[in-house]
Amino acid sequence: MTVLVETRADFTLEAARRVAWEGEGVELGAGALAAMAQGRERLERIIEHDPEVTIYGVTTGPGQLARQALTPEQRERWAGMSPARVATSWGDPLPERVVRAIVLARLTNFVEGEAAVSPEIARRVAAMLDGRPMPVVPARGQGGAGEILSLGHLFTDLAEKAEPAIKDVMCLLNGSPAATGLVTDAALVAESRLDVAASVFALSFEAFNAPLCHLDAALGAYWNNPHDRWALDRLRALVGDGHGGERRPYQAPVSYRILPRMLGQARRAASLAAEVAAESLQAVTDNPVWVEDAGEDHPFGRFVTNGGYHNPHAVLAMDALSAACANLCVLAERHGAKLLDGNVSLLPDQLRDPDGGDDAPRTYLGCVPMAQTGYEEEARLYAQATLLPGSESGGFGQNDVASPVFMAWSKQDRAGHCLDMALASLVPIALRALDVTGRPAPPPLAGLEAEVREIVPDPGQCQAFGPVVGAIADTLRRAIYPS
Repeated sequence: MTVLVETRADFTLEAARRVAWEGEGVELGAGALAAMAQGRERLERIIEHDPEVTIYGVTTGPGQLARQALTPEQRERWAGMSPARVATSWGDPLPERVVRAIVLARLTNFVEGEAAVSPEIARRVAAMLDGRPMPVVPARGQGGAGEILSLGHLFTDLAEKAEPAIKDVMCLLNGSPAATGLVTDAALVAESRLDVAASVFALSFEAFNAPLCHLDAALGAYWNNPHDRWALDRLRALVGDGHGGERRPYQAPVSYRILPRMLGQARRAASLAAEVAAESLQAVTDNPVWVEDAGEDHPFGRFVTNGGYHNPHAVLAMDALSAACANLCVLAERHGAKLLDGNVSLLPDQLRDPDGGDDAPRTYLGCVPMAQTGYEEEARLYAQATLLPGSESGGFGQNDVASPVFMAWSKQDRAGHCLDMALASLVPIALRALDVTGRPAPPPLAGLEAEVREIVPDPGQCQAFGPVVGAIADTLRRAIYPS
């Protein structure tokens, strides 16, 4: 299967899922190839019409050499420059699915001709998605004023083999396709992670025997928020009528009552990420970029320099995901601690044998919330706002502000992993609460219970719980990330 792209409208979140997560290739349609050929012709006509025209990186040097006008001979030499000289970052590599999303996003600038890339270069970029291994792109050390450090790693091999013409290498290195790929991946992950979190919290809600009124449908209209309404509906669908027996006679702790609103907040963050990703996937961010100009001085249009290589909206959206993960880590820890405290949960003491035998070896589950606290505090660190650098950075001279988008992605990725561990820690505590009271898990949660029971058939048995939680977290992640 391949994704056919003709115009920027074809770059959707679903197309990104197919290409980045499911490994489908991309085919450039005839309309796209024609538009790119026309864009290339415009560039040549503009230079022919005005040989002294200033086009950044084409008739001038790049970066610090922007004020240096290039002779025709120098333009040809600069055209063949290797991106290897800007591939200076190193460290942990991005997952291949993220790199594929960045390659897809790179094509957005090309398909309607605004970047004036050579069609052959665009074909080669699309061919990178044919199933071959992706170049290694570091997730760390990305402190450049734009995204050239990451894109240098990504496109060096292509540029060195393709004999690029003027502006082609600039088309590969400029703009913000990395930000688009990063926020697209974050949005896709958030959608899956939210479903997993809702299931685990629903299991905890039922294990605590919390009053069903906390999930009353009428609250959705009162709270006047579509994301809270979604959370209420989702939790009710997962809990259903519960075990059908007598429930807690008075309200549950705050951590249970605000659960729909906190899941609603997380869904709002996921929706923001999806919105920004959808916008970014169809955005032209090239620098310089062609714009139409009907004036007599610019009969073929003109190229304007701009700041499209910064995408602060992606940073904001991913920061919201980090904050939502940190908040849900707090709820997971509170739920675990309250389930274990019989004075609060009104459940039998989970730290003792349910038959009353004090000499039967049982796991001391009281330490599990301590581990949850560790994940909670780590996620809180990642949830700090990602701001523009406070001092001149990202280079020198005119490169005076670095793009923080890679940092924002790394933080939300790590905060998400902390949430996975916090949720994985909560599941066996909830199952133990159901075990000691002889209650079944609600039918919609039977699949989750079965998967966890394969790892830990009896959460009350004496065992080292760290490896158990790690194995449960791996199970949860299989439902979050592509296989």
